[in-house]
Amino acid sequence: MNDAERLWNPLHVPIDRTGGLRNHPTVAAMRAERPTGEPGEPGELDAEWLHGICLAAGVDDVGFAALATPGLEGERDFVLEALPGTRALIGFCLRTSRDNLRSRSISAANRDVATTQELAHEAARRICLELQRHGVRALYPAAGFPAEIHRFPNRSWVVSHKLVAVAAGLGQMGLHRNVIHPRFGTFIVLGTILIDRPVTRYARPVAANPCIDCGLCVTTCPVGAIHADGGFDFDACYTHNNHHELSNFAGWVEEVVDSADAADYRRRVTPGETLSVWQSLSFTPQFRAGYCVAVCPAGTDVLGRYLDDPDGHVRDVVQPLAHKPEYVYVEAGSAPEAHVRKDFPHKTIRHPRRVTVPAPEIDPAPENHDRPR
Repeated sequence: MNDAERLWNPLHVPIDRTGGLRNHPTVAAMRAERPTGEPGEPGELDAEWLHGICLAAGVDDVGFAALATPGLEGERDFVLEALPGTRALIGFCLRTSRDNLRSRSISAANRDVATTQELAHEAARRICLELQRHGVRALYPAAGFPAEIHRFPNRSWVVSHKLVAVAAGLGQMGLHRNVIHPRFGTFIVLGTILIDRPVTRYARPVAANPCIDCGLCVTTCPVGAIHADGGFDFDACYTHNNHHELSNFAGWVEEVVDSADAADYRRRVTPGETLSVWQSLSFTPQFRAGYCVAVCPAGTDVLGRYLDDPDGHVRDVVQPLAHKPEYVYVEAGSAPEAHVRKDFPHKTIRHPRRVTVPAPEIDPAPENHDRPR
């Protein structure tokens, strides 16, 4: 047994070198059905055919991008780690229910996002199974969770759905760091499928950014994460919006461990916060605020009503969210805390117990890993 066989055959299972595989009836039947000759380069997938398969699976819009598309350089090695041989990416989106996301009831918004993400997974799975039936290798990474937690906090996602969506012509990034679809606006969930074939025609990025620079996302963000000059405070957004996820969840665990008794725990964590953790664990991760999406009027399906009555949009959508009493999670002494005190004094400031999660002991960059090619 040579070195390669020892590596991939650690149990020393006997390897048949006598032609038994060749003579197996299933193998013989399949070889008889195949044309003779040397296998060539797998053919390109017809873009129209692929487009039809995706729409039939239930997506609302779809586009295709080569893995070598400029702007996706940082995705390449992670994509190839997930599906070696990937040649192209299918970017797609499904619409969310606008009124659910605009509601002051955060449970209505979270329910719709979770449902739409599951529909995206279901559609992606149907597409992959159909492609595999035609001999195409295809893989769909999750939209959200589960994620590659062993790589957190460096990079826990397989592929950036936002970057793929832009490359696949599904929209452009808005001021609020969400992709804005030319028609559906920000009210979308994104997904990506990796395939091992090139496509006959790739999309071009949307020429004009649908973002209309109205500034409503800037004024509505409770932690001031979105800046009018184009800046974005990712940590402020993450600390509040994803409070019960990942490192913030780890902080809650430490509060439980460090509490002397039930009374001490209740001084640290309110009953409502405990139930919020339970809700995230029992259903899906619960976002605390999607206000930047809720107030965004961009996209042709959305913009008309705003243009007809901008004051009504502010009255019915923006102000109810801005005036909503709620906990806002910010670091003590930070600029976001000062922002809340100045612009949202009716909201209750909470200082989360943040746990610093160490970087993985292994190199998170997959190009440095030994893996089968």
